[in-house]
Formats: sequence, C-alpha cells, structure tokens
Amino acid sequence: MKAICVYCGSSDGVAPHYASIARQLAATLVDQNLQLVYGGGNVGLMGSLANEVMRLGGEVSGVIPQSLMDLEVGKLDITRLHIVKDMHERKALMAELSDAFIAMPGGIGTLEELFEMLTWRQLGFHLKPVGVLNAMGFYDGLLQFLNYQVEQGFLNPRHRALLHQSDNPLELVQLLKQHQVL
Repeated sequence: MKAICVYCGSSDGVAPHYASIARQLAATLVDQNLQLVYGGGNVGLMGSLANEVMRLGGEVSGVIPQSLMDLEVGKLDITRLHIVKDMHERKALMAELSDAFIAMPGGIGTLEELFEMLTWRQLGFHLKPVGVLNAMGFYDGLLQFLNYQVEQGFLNPRHRALLHQSDNPLELVQLLKQHQVL
C-alpha cells in the first residue's frame, strides 16, 4: 500500500476534535510512509489534513476540478496538484492514484464519494479497501443504518463487511492494510 485517498469536509465542523483527528491521520499516513490523495482544497478538514502531511514531510496529491479551484481555494503548496475538467474526472483520478479509501467527517460530497467507492468495491470494479474514520462517533448513525439494511435484506452481510471502521487513525490504516487484496 502506497497511497490512501481521504474524503473529508471542506469545513472544520463544530468541534475542534475534527481538525485534531485530521492531524492525527496525517501523522499516521506519514509514519506509515503512505501518500495522501485528497480533493485538493485548502479549506476545512481537507486543508488541515494536507497542511499537516506536508508539515511532517509526507507526500500529498490533490485532485480538483477547474471550476472548484477558485471556490475551494485550491492548495498549491503540496507535492502534486492535478487540475481536472470535472467531478467525474476528479473521482476517477483519485481512485486511480489510491490503494485504499478513508472517509473522515464531512458533508454530502464526502458521503457520495464514500458510497461510490464502496459500491465500486461491492461490484468488483476495484479491490481496494474502504473505511470510515469514526471520529467522535460521527458515523455511528450511518453504520447503524447499514446494519439495519442487512437486517431488512437489502444489504448482503458480506457487502456490509466491506466497510471498515475505527475511531483511531492508526487502527483504521492497519485494518485497511490487512484487507488489501494483492
């Protein structure tokens, strides 16, 4: 495993712990010699994560559509910034550059990216592990709902098991490494 794609908010959220967990994940990525692949923004948790990886001497690849470059204030002081045509190209390139995926707290876009990668994994379009960093129980309701989908017969238990979770960045990265298909 060489690179992990992290999906997260373009805002900081209400609790300082969200930015703190972003910095902890950054330290974990650098300690594990893993490159960060992310949405290329310089704001919110995205900015905190990328700033900390760079500060610690790690590698960061950002991918941002031209239309969001100005809106999200694209981060120029990273290892590589890929400016792409649209969101479809952004997500495809992020997936191509990554060996695993983590969703941190975020909004609708974070959920959309998480579920797209999880769906692609379920369908066999890729074999890369997917996880959520469940900081402050952020994803508890979502994880409970996925379990409810299993109970109601709409989600196969083996597909539910494709989504790994932890509230600890190192533990989550280790889980993803254990479930890497070589």
